[in-house]
Amino acid sequence: MASRSKKGSTTKNNDPIWEYCTRINGNRMNLKCNYCGLERWGGINRMKHHFAGDHDNVAPCTQCPDNVRELCIQILGELERQKVNEKEYFQEEETEVQMIGEKRKTSMDVFVTKGKEKQQTLNAMGKKREPVVHSICRFLYGRALPFVLVKSPLFASMMEAVGEYGKGLKLPSYHEARVTFFKKEVDNVNSMLEKYKKEWKMTGCTLMSDGWTDRKSRSLTNFLVNSPSGTVFLKSIDTSDVIKDAQKLFELLDSLVEEIGEENVVQVVTDSASAYVATGDLLMEKRKKLFWSPCATHCIDLILHDIGGLPIFTDTIKKAKEVCVYIYRHAWVLSMFRKFSKKRELKRPGVTRFATSFLTLRSFEENKIPLRAMFASEEWAKSHYASKVDAIKVGAILLSDDKFWKSIKYCLKCVSPLVKVLRLVDGDVKPAMGYIYEAMDRAKEKIAQNFNHQKIKYERIWNIIDTRWDLQLHRPLHAAGYFLNPK
Repeated sequence: MASRSKKGSTTKNNDPIWEYCTRINGNRMNLKCNYCGLERWGGINRMKHHFAGDHDNVAPCTQCPDNVRELCIQILGELERQKVNEKEYFQEEETEVQMIGEKRKTSMDVFVTKGKEKQQTLNAMGKKREPVVHSICRFLYGRALPFVLVKSPLFASMMEAVGEYGKGLKLPSYHEARVTFFKKEVDNVNSMLEKYKKEWKMTGCTLMSDGWTDRKSRSLTNFLVNSPSGTVFLKSIDTSDVIKDAQKLFELLDSLVEEIGEENVVQVVTDSASAYVATGDLLMEKRKKLFWSPCATHCIDLILHDIGGLPIFTDTIKKAKEVCVYIYRHAWVLSMFRKFSKKRELKRPGVTRFATSFLTLRSFEENKIPLRAMFASEEWAKSHYASKVDAIKVGAILLSDDKFWKSIKYCLKCVSPLVKVLRLVDGDVKPAMGYIYEAMDRAKEKIAQNFNHQKIKYERIWNIIDTRWDLQLHRPLHAAGYFLNPK
């Protein structure tokens, strides 16, 4: 069987297909097609399917010569025939065993002995593997690293390189990890960025800022550059002393535009704070070929914040928070709730995003029956919690306050369409520029439809949306994206 399995096959190093693809950074699992430039993880076998054009988990090569395609089809066909032959071989062995068993029991004993020897070999290999895998896993456990790391292509590449090296590998020193190879990786990343920089010159790009506050209360801003190939991190700057000063912010953004190349920057995106609005005007005044746009995600979040400021929303969200806080503050009450809700949770409002308040209301609507059933149950009535003042107040909200549940329905009818738009502009599924005009129009129409087009019920919501939209998102680039979107 050994001679059969080797027939027509090639070793990993002598495989002729290596001539038609290139290892990326020397990694034999990450390859690039020499013809169409496609880059894929998966090794030489995946490249064979790419050249063969059989659509087996990889796009076919559109520029592959016929002789290379035929060679790959032939190699893959031989591999498939080997699998079939091996299957037939084992089937023949099984048939032979049955025939021998009917004729001579002694022959069967000989075959079983051979089978046991094979099984013992497999068991020995398993025992040899177990301590190695255990050692790898102990490293993950000891450093509290996420288990998903074992799915990383980089992890697989590392382990394969170690295996190919074999015995005697000298592990990296602290200095090598911290300095020597770290500098090499920086150079490697910079060389990879050249591909993006070339695209910036061809298609243009967007400079984006993302501000946050660290544990030392410093205002830090990450600057990123987006183009059709993806988003690239540029740098992170401590903007504590400039965040409120429009002139200094302008000088900072202007220097970044200069660094990227004014001719490459089509758009600069920041949040819609007043300092950034003034900065955007100064930037467009100096740089005539670029647009400043406020962050669509931040703008829609502010729309939700404005809607949340209406009295009916404020009162409803406040009551929902009271119920959440009470249930999750008491372990026994929380355990009882999970029993009634079949382990479905209530979404607790977050601090940074106003949209989370409306997700809280959605979870209340989904758990209305379990919540009411729990506080109306005999088990709750007999518990010592039921006589507490805060528990009585929560029970009254859930059981007696019909206005609370009606208000939740009203709030969700108003904001659910807007949350969908927020998911669109805040996600990475597709660029939102060409969709946001239509998405906002559909959201407004859906809100009107939710109230059977009774204008008095949704007019305030529309006014809030229009105010923010006209001031911030009504931009030429958004209009151009909408006009040029074939969908």
